[in-house]
Amino acid sequence: MKIFAGNSNETLAKQVAEHLDIPLGVANVRRFADQEIFVEILENVRGEDCFVLQSTSFPANDNLMELLIMIDALRRASARRITAVIPYFGYARQDRKPGPRAPISAKLVANMITEAGADRVLTLDLHAAQIQGFFDIPTDNLFAVPVLSRDAKEHLDVQNVMVVSPDVGGVVRARALAKRLDSLLAIVDKRRDKPGESEVMNVIGDVKGKDCILIDDIIDSGGTLCNAAEALLKMGATSVTAYITHGVLSGGAVARITSSKLKELVITDSIEPTSAVQAASNIRVVSIAELMGEAVKRTASEKSVSSLFD
Repeated sequence: MKIFAGNSNETLAKQVAEHLDIPLGVANVRRFADQEIFVEILENVRGEDCFVLQSTSFPANDNLMELLIMIDALRRASARRITAVIPYFGYARQDRKPGPRAPISAKLVANMITEAGADRVLTLDLHAAQIQGFFDIPTDNLFAVPVLSRDAKEHLDVQNVMVVSPDVGGVVRARALAKRLDSLLAIVDKRRDKPGESEVMNVIGDVKGKDCILIDDIIDSGGTLCNAAEALLKMGATSVTAYITHGVLSGGAVARITSSKLKELVITDSIEPTSAVQAASNIRVVSIAELMGEAVKRTASEKSVSSLFD
């Protein structure tokens, strides 16, 4: 077994390799003067079970191309099997046609990864579970809830916790966390007038006197989360902490979070934290290296991955 990494999240790749007790594969991933990507695998992979760890986060197109070219390089070097390990699967929010003449980009990206030569995909908290069906190869969608629930138990008084979904679509994820924490569940009902903007309308559930945990898969601009936190506090919540799997945090999101009423935002390192994220006083990063490493190990040894969440 060999594990390689592109440039999107080298720190996580090294931690996964350490968990597996193997060295990170040696590859040269660089750019020509015109920013064209060049990949060279610098060790023998013939007959090997190869894993390529690469999040397709910002810059999404560059990181996606790195992933595709690395898969192609390994395929042409006669690797026995290639697994694309994608902690954050970009384009996942484009999983359906929101209007006429719109693309389904998540399906297009799935096709590209398959055509590049990947034999299977290992990813984490897809924005929509049905994206697994976009791939014509085996796809394992891991869940960050076990990691997040463990952290919540260590840092919060779970006896007084109320898990909150920031919208109706995230109820399944929120219910999974509530079950692990043995807590009640509430839902924020919102109306989105246009992309990137949201208006909180109502909170379904009694949050008075509770320490609320907002849980979601992606935080981008942070507007929805900050609005939800404000609404919960107005409804009598004692504090609001957010647990989010993928910290996209684009534009002025970090500044918005630090100046918000959120007690703390906890994200995973599925996307490599920027210096601004690391410097933020109320943003904390938890590692998924052990989770990803264990999934890679089980995939390589043909053992059950789903049993990780039993």
